Amino acid sequence: MRISCFLSAQFDPSASAVDGIDGVLAQAAAAEAAGFHAVYLGHHYLARSAFVQPIPLAGYLARATSRVRIGFGVLLAPLLNPVALAEDLASLDVLSGGRLTVGVGAGYRRRETAAFGVAWDDRLRRLREYVPTLRSLWNGETVDLAGSWGEVPGASLALRPVQPGGPPLWIGAFAEPAIRRAARLDAPWLIGPKGNDAELARLLGIYRADLAERGFALDREYPMTREAYLGDSYASAVAAVRPHLERQYAGYKSWDEAQSLDLDRYLAEDCLVGSADEIVDKLRRWQTDLGITEVSLRHQFVGADQDEAMEQLARFGAEVIARVDTAPTGREASR
Repeated sequence: MRISCFLSAQFDPSASAVDGIDGVLAQAAAAEAAGFHAVYLGHHYLARSAFVQPIPLAGYLARATSRVRIGFGVLLAPLLNPVALAEDLASLDVLSGGRLTVGVGAGYRRRETAAFGVAWDDRLRRLREYVPTLRSLWNGETVDLAGSWGEVPGASLALRPVQPGGPPLWIGAFAEPAIRRAARLDAPWLIGPKGNDAELARLLGIYRADLAERGFALDREYPMTREAYLGDSYASAVAAVRPHLERQYAGYKSWDEAQSLDLDRYLAEDCLVGSADEIVDKLRRWQTDLGITEVSLRHQFVGADQDEAMEQLARFGAEVIARVDTAPTGREASR
Protein backbone atom coordinates (compact mmCIF):
# COMPACT_ATOMS: atom_id res chain seq x y z
CA MET A 1 0.00 0.00 0.00
CA ARG A 2 1.18 3.49 -0.86
CA ILE A 3 0.74 6.40 1.55
CA SER A 4 0.24 9.88 0.09
CA CYS A 5 -0.90 13.23 1.46
CA PHE A 6 -3.29 16.02 0.56
CA LEU A 7 -1.87 19.55 0.63
CA SER A 8 -4.20 22.34 1.67
CA ALA A 9 -3.47 25.44 -0.44
CA GLN A 10 -6.24 27.67 0.90
CA PHE A 11 -5.59 30.46 3.34
CA ASP A 12 -7.25 33.09 5.46
CA PRO A 13 -7.86 36.06 3.14
CA SER A 14 -6.24 38.37 5.67
CA ALA A 15 -3.01 36.33 5.74
CA SER A 16 -0.14 36.35 3.25
CA ALA A 17 -0.77 33.88 0.43
CA VAL A 18 2.95 34.08 -0.41
CA ASP A 19 3.80 32.82 3.08
CA GLY A 20 1.08 30.19 2.75
CA ILE A 21 2.56 28.83 -0.47
CA ASP A 22 5.97 28.71 1.17
CA GLY A 23 4.34 26.47 3.77
CA VAL A 24 2.78 24.22 1.11
CA LEU A 25 6.15 23.93 -0.61
CA ALA A 26 7.79 23.01 2.71
CA GLN A 27 5.14 20.34 3.26
CA ALA A 28 5.69 18.89 -0.22
CA ALA A 29 9.43 18.70 0.42
CA ALA A 30 8.83 17.13 3.84
CA ALA A 31 6.43 14.57 2.32
CA GLU A 32 9.03 13.62 -0.29
CA ALA A 33 11.74 13.26 2.37
CA ALA A 34 9.44 11.22 4.63
CA GLY A 35 8.70 8.67 1.90
CA PHE A 36 5.16 9.66 0.89
CA HIS A 37 4.22 8.37 -2.56
CA ALA A 38 2.36 11.45 -3.82
CA VAL A 39 0.99 14.86 -2.90
CA TYR A 40 -2.51 15.87 -4.03
CA LEU A 41 -4.23 19.22 -4.47
CA GLY A 42 -7.90 20.21 -4.31
CA HIS A 43 -9.84 22.50 -6.62
CA HIS A 44 -12.51 25.16 -6.06
CA TYR A 45 -13.48 28.52 -7.46
CA LEU A 46 -15.08 31.43 -5.59
CA ALA A 47 -14.09 29.97 -2.23
CA ARG A 48 -14.36 31.96 0.98
CA SER A 49 -10.71 31.20 1.64
CA ALA A 50 -7.83 32.41 -0.54
CA PHE A 51 -7.68 29.29 -2.70
CA VAL A 52 -4.57 28.88 -4.86
CA GLN A 53 -5.54 27.19 -8.12
CA PRO A 54 -4.09 23.68 -8.48
CA ILE A 55 -2.88 23.56 -12.09
CA PRO A 56 -0.31 26.37 -11.74
CA LEU A 57 0.54 25.20 -8.23
CA ALA A 58 1.23 21.67 -9.51
CA GLY A 59 3.78 23.09 -11.93
CA TYR A 60 5.44 24.97 -9.07
CA LEU A 61 5.59 21.81 -6.95
CA ALA A 62 6.98 19.82 -9.86
CA ARG A 63 9.95 22.16 -10.06
CA ALA A 64 10.54 22.00 -6.31
CA THR A 65 10.45 18.18 -5.98
CA SER A 66 12.14 15.29 -7.76
CA ARG A 67 10.53 11.97 -6.75
CA VAL A 68 7.10 12.40 -5.23
CA ARG A 69 4.14 12.16 -7.60
CA ILE A 70 1.87 15.21 -7.93
CA GLY A 71 -1.85 14.98 -8.47
CA PHE A 72 -5.35 16.32 -8.09
CA GLY A 73 -7.92 15.03 -5.71
CA VAL A 74 -10.04 16.19 -7.44
CA LEU A 75 -9.92 18.57 -10.41
CA LEU A 76 -13.31 20.02 -11.40
CA ALA A 77 -12.89 19.01 -15.04
CA PRO A 78 -16.45 19.81 -16.26
CA LEU A 79 -15.88 23.51 -15.55
CA LEU A 80 -12.96 23.61 -18.00
CA ASN A 81 -12.54 23.28 -21.75
CA PRO A 82 -11.41 19.70 -22.55
CA VAL A 83 -8.87 20.76 -25.19
CA ALA A 84 -7.26 23.26 -22.83
CA LEU A 85 -7.41 20.65 -20.06
CA ALA A 86 -5.69 18.02 -22.22
CA GLU A 87 -2.91 20.45 -23.16
CA ASP A 88 -2.48 21.85 -19.64
CA LEU A 89 -2.24 18.36 -18.11
CA ALA A 90 0.11 17.12 -20.83
CA SER A 91 2.27 20.18 -20.06
CA LEU A 92 2.25 19.32 -16.35
CA ASP A 93 3.23 15.74 -17.08
CA VAL A 94 6.20 17.03 -19.09
CA LEU A 95 7.13 19.58 -16.40
CA SER A 96 7.04 16.89 -13.70
CA GLY A 97 8.93 14.31 -15.75
CA GLY A 98 5.93 11.98 -15.86
CA ARG A 99 4.87 12.26 -12.20
CA LEU A 100 1.28 13.46 -12.68
CA THR A 101 -1.90 11.71 -11.50
CA VAL A 102 -5.25 13.29 -12.40
CA GLY A 103 -8.29 12.76 -10.22
CA VAL A 104 -11.40 14.40 -11.69
CA GLY A 105 -14.88 14.95 -10.30
CA ALA A 106 -18.21 16.55 -11.15
CA GLY A 107 -18.26 18.96 -8.20
CA TYR A 108 -21.03 19.71 -5.70
CA ARG A 109 -21.31 23.53 -5.68
CA ARG A 110 -23.92 25.10 -7.97
CA ARG A 111 -22.22 28.48 -7.58
CA GLU A 112 -19.21 27.12 -9.46
CA THR A 113 -21.14 25.60 -12.37
CA ALA A 114 -23.25 28.75 -12.74
CA ALA A 115 -20.13 30.93 -12.85
CA PHE A 116 -18.82 28.94 -15.82
CA GLY A 117 -22.13 28.68 -17.66
CA VAL A 118 -22.33 24.92 -17.12
CA ALA A 119 -25.82 23.55 -16.54
CA TRP A 120 -26.00 21.50 -13.35
CA ASP A 121 -26.84 18.23 -15.13
CA ASP A 122 -24.43 18.99 -17.97
CA ARG A 123 -21.48 18.67 -15.62
CA LEU A 124 -22.18 14.91 -15.46
CA ARG A 125 -22.39 14.53 -19.23
CA ARG A 126 -19.20 16.52 -19.64
CA LEU A 127 -17.37 14.27 -17.18
CA ARG A 128 -18.49 11.19 -19.13
CA GLU A 129 -17.27 12.75 -22.39
CA TYR A 130 -14.04 14.26 -21.09
CA VAL A 131 -12.42 11.02 -19.91
CA PRO A 132 -12.31 9.32 -23.36
CA THR A 133 -11.46 12.67 -24.97
CA LEU A 134 -8.41 13.14 -22.74
CA ARG A 135 -7.31 9.56 -23.32
CA SER A 136 -7.62 9.88 -27.10
CA LEU A 137 -5.70 13.14 -27.28
CA TRP A 138 -2.96 11.88 -24.97
CA ASN A 139 -2.66 8.70 -27.05
CA GLY A 140 -1.86 10.79 -30.11
CA GLU A 141 -5.16 10.21 -31.90
CA THR A 142 -6.82 12.74 -34.19
CA VAL A 143 -10.48 13.10 -33.20
CA ASP A 144 -13.50 15.22 -34.09
CA LEU A 145 -14.78 16.81 -30.89
CA ALA A 146 -18.03 18.61 -30.15
CA GLY A 147 -19.96 19.40 -27.00
CA SER A 148 -21.64 22.12 -25.00
CA TRP A 149 -18.17 23.64 -24.50
CA GLY A 150 -17.56 24.09 -28.28
CA GLU A 151 -16.34 22.01 -31.21
CA VAL A 152 -13.16 21.27 -33.11
CA PRO A 153 -12.73 18.92 -36.08
CA GLY A 154 -9.50 16.97 -36.32
CA ALA A 155 -8.22 17.77 -32.84
CA SER A 156 -4.80 16.41 -31.95
CA LEU A 157 -1.93 17.25 -29.61
CA ALA A 158 1.61 17.87 -30.81
CA LEU A 159 2.71 17.99 -27.15
CA ARG A 160 2.56 14.47 -25.75
CA PRO A 161 2.67 13.47 -22.08
CA VAL A 162 5.74 11.66 -20.76
CA GLN A 163 3.64 8.78 -19.42
CA PRO A 164 2.49 6.45 -22.22
CA GLY A 165 -1.21 7.11 -22.77
CA GLY A 166 -1.07 10.10 -20.48
CA PRO A 167 -1.36 10.55 -16.72
CA PRO A 168 -3.51 8.08 -14.77
CA LEU A 169 -7.14 9.28 -14.69
CA TRP A 170 -9.16 8.61 -11.54
CA ILE A 171 -12.77 9.59 -10.87
CA GLY A 172 -13.81 10.89 -7.47
CA ALA A 173 -17.28 9.79 -6.40
CA PHE A 174 -19.45 9.40 -3.31
CA ALA A 175 -22.88 8.25 -4.51
CA GLU A 176 -23.60 4.88 -6.12
CA PRO A 177 -24.54 6.30 -9.56
CA ALA A 178 -21.23 8.19 -9.71
CA ILE A 179 -19.32 5.06 -8.68
CA ARG A 180 -21.02 3.11 -11.46
CA ARG A 181 -20.05 5.93 -13.85
CA ALA A 182 -16.39 5.42 -12.92
CA ALA A 183 -16.75 1.71 -13.69
CA ARG A 184 -18.39 2.41 -17.07
CA LEU A 185 -15.44 4.65 -17.95
CA ASP A 186 -12.94 1.95 -16.90
CA ALA A 187 -11.41 4.43 -14.46
CA PRO A 188 -10.19 3.81 -10.91
CA TRP A 189 -12.69 5.06 -8.34
CA LEU A 190 -11.08 7.62 -6.04
CA ILE A 191 -12.87 6.97 -2.76
CA GLY A 192 -13.72 10.13 -0.83
CA PRO A 193 -13.06 10.77 2.87
CA LYS A 194 -16.20 9.11 4.18
CA GLY A 195 -17.61 5.62 4.54
CA ASN A 196 -16.83 2.97 7.14
CA ASP A 197 -15.47 -0.46 6.26
CA ALA A 198 -18.89 -2.07 5.77
CA GLU A 199 -20.14 0.72 3.49
CA LEU A 200 -16.93 0.73 1.46
CA ALA A 201 -17.07 -3.05 1.06
CA ARG A 202 -20.63 -2.74 -0.28
CA LEU A 203 -19.76 0.05 -2.73
CA LEU A 204 -16.54 -1.62 -3.87
CA GLY A 205 -18.60 -4.75 -4.54
CA ILE A 206 -20.88 -2.72 -6.82
CA TYR A 207 -17.93 -1.06 -8.55
CA ARG A 208 -16.10 -4.33 -9.14
CA ALA A 209 -19.26 -6.09 -10.35
CA ASP A 210 -19.83 -3.33 -12.90
CA LEU A 211 -16.21 -3.58 -14.05
CA ALA A 212 -16.48 -7.35 -14.46
CA GLU A 213 -19.79 -7.08 -16.32
CA ARG A 214 -18.10 -4.86 -18.91
CA GLY A 215 -15.03 -7.06 -19.19
CA PHE A 216 -12.72 -4.53 -17.51
CA ALA A 217 -9.80 -5.67 -15.37
CA LEU A 218 -10.26 -5.77 -11.61
CA ASP A 219 -6.49 -5.59 -11.09
CA ARG A 220 -6.09 -1.82 -10.89
CA GLU A 221 -5.54 1.05 -8.50
CA TYR A 222 -8.01 1.44 -5.62
CA PRO A 223 -7.14 4.86 -4.15
CA MET A 224 -8.81 6.38 -1.10
CA THR A 225 -8.67 9.70 0.76
CA ARG A 226 -8.94 9.97 4.56
CA GLU A 227 -8.67 12.56 7.27
CA ALA A 228 -5.73 11.61 9.49
CA TYR A 229 -4.01 12.41 12.75
CA LEU A 230 -1.26 10.50 14.54
CA GLY A 231 -1.02 10.76 18.32
CA ASP A 232 0.39 8.79 21.19
CA SER A 233 -3.05 7.24 21.73
CA TYR A 234 -6.49 7.32 20.14
CA ALA A 235 -7.76 9.67 22.85
CA SER A 236 -4.92 12.16 22.43
CA ALA A 237 -5.23 12.09 18.62
CA VAL A 238 -8.99 12.75 18.78
CA ALA A 239 -8.53 15.58 21.27
CA ALA A 240 -6.01 17.23 18.93
CA VAL A 241 -7.86 16.83 15.63
CA ARG A 242 -11.51 17.15 16.67
CA PRO A 243 -11.57 20.99 16.84
CA HIS A 244 -9.91 21.14 13.40
CA LEU A 245 -12.51 18.83 11.85
CA GLU A 246 -15.38 20.75 13.44
CA ARG A 247 -14.18 23.94 11.74
CA GLN A 248 -13.38 22.17 8.48
CA TYR A 249 -16.77 20.52 8.03
CA ALA A 250 -18.73 23.55 9.20
CA GLY A 251 -17.34 25.26 6.11
CA TYR A 252 -18.80 22.69 3.68
CA LYS A 253 -22.07 24.59 3.34
CA SER A 254 -22.88 23.01 -0.03
CA TRP A 255 -22.21 19.44 1.11
CA ASP A 256 -25.43 18.36 2.81
CA GLU A 257 -23.99 15.28 4.51
CA ALA A 258 -21.29 17.37 6.19
CA GLN A 259 -23.95 19.37 8.02
CA SER A 260 -25.39 16.28 9.76
CA LEU A 261 -22.11 14.49 10.40
CA ASP A 262 -21.80 12.46 13.60
CA LEU A 263 -18.23 13.52 14.28
CA ASP A 264 -17.52 10.94 17.00
CA ARG A 265 -18.64 8.08 14.76
CA TYR A 266 -16.80 9.60 11.81
CA LEU A 267 -13.52 9.85 13.73
CA ALA A 268 -13.79 6.30 15.03
CA GLU A 269 -14.86 4.56 11.82
CA ASP A 270 -14.01 6.61 8.72
CA CYS A 271 -10.86 8.53 9.65
CA LEU A 272 -7.29 7.37 10.18
CA VAL A 273 -6.81 8.65 13.71
CA GLY A 274 -4.96 7.10 16.62
CA SER A 275 -1.61 5.75 17.69
CA ALA A 276 0.89 4.41 15.15
CA ASP A 277 -0.08 0.82 15.98
CA GLU A 278 -3.79 1.58 15.52
CA ILE A 279 -3.19 3.41 12.24
CA VAL A 280 -0.96 0.67 10.80
CA ASP A 281 -3.53 -1.99 11.77
CA LYS A 282 -6.29 -0.03 10.03
CA LEU A 283 -4.20 0.49 6.89
CA ARG A 284 -3.39 -3.21 6.71
CA ARG A 285 -7.06 -4.07 7.15
CA TRP A 286 -8.05 -1.74 4.32
CA GLN A 287 -5.37 -3.31 2.13
CA THR A 288 -6.31 -6.91 2.98
CA ASP A 289 -10.10 -6.71 3.29
CA LEU A 290 -10.92 -3.97 0.77
CA GLY A 291 -7.98 -4.15 -1.65
CA ILE A 292 -7.06 -0.49 -1.19
CA THR A 293 -3.77 0.28 -2.94
CA GLU A 294 -3.18 3.91 -1.92
CA VAL A 295 -4.42 6.15 0.88
CA SER A 296 -4.07 9.93 0.62
CA LEU A 297 -4.11 11.61 4.03
CA ARG A 298 -5.01 15.15 4.97
CA HIS A 299 -2.85 16.40 7.83
CA GLN A 300 -3.65 20.11 7.81
CA PHE A 301 -7.08 21.56 8.46
CA VAL A 302 -8.70 24.97 8.76
CA GLY A 303 -7.21 26.58 11.84
CA ALA A 304 -4.25 24.19 12.09
CA ASP A 305 -0.80 25.73 11.94
CA GLN A 306 2.20 24.87 9.79
CA ASP A 307 4.27 23.43 12.62
CA GLU A 308 1.55 20.90 13.45
CA ALA A 309 1.27 19.82 9.80
CA MET A 310 5.03 19.41 9.48
CA GLU A 311 5.16 17.39 12.69
CA GLN A 312 2.41 15.08 11.41
CA LEU A 313 4.22 14.50 8.10
CA ALA A 314 7.43 13.64 9.91
CA ARG A 315 5.68 11.33 12.37
CA PHE A 316 3.77 9.48 9.66
CA GLY A 317 7.00 9.00 7.75
CA ALA A 318 8.92 7.66 10.74
CA GLU A 319 6.18 5.71 12.53
CA VAL A 320 3.77 4.55 9.79
CA ILE A 321 5.19 4.56 6.27
CA ALA A 322 8.23 2.55 7.28
CA ARG A 323 5.90 -0.20 8.57
CA VAL A 324 3.48 -0.39 5.65
CA ASP A 325 4.11 -2.42 2.51
CA THR A 326 4.73 0.10 -0.27
CA ALA A 327 5.47 -2.33 -3.10
CA PRO A 328 4.42 -0.67 -6.39
CA THR A 329 1.48 -1.88 -8.39
CA GLY A 330 1.28 -2.08 -12.17
CA ARG A 331 1.36 1.11 -14.23
CA GLU A 332 -1.28 -0.17 -16.63
CA ALA A 333 -3.67 -0.89 -13.76
CA SER A 334 -3.55 2.75 -12.68
CA ARG A 335 -5.11 4.14 -15.82
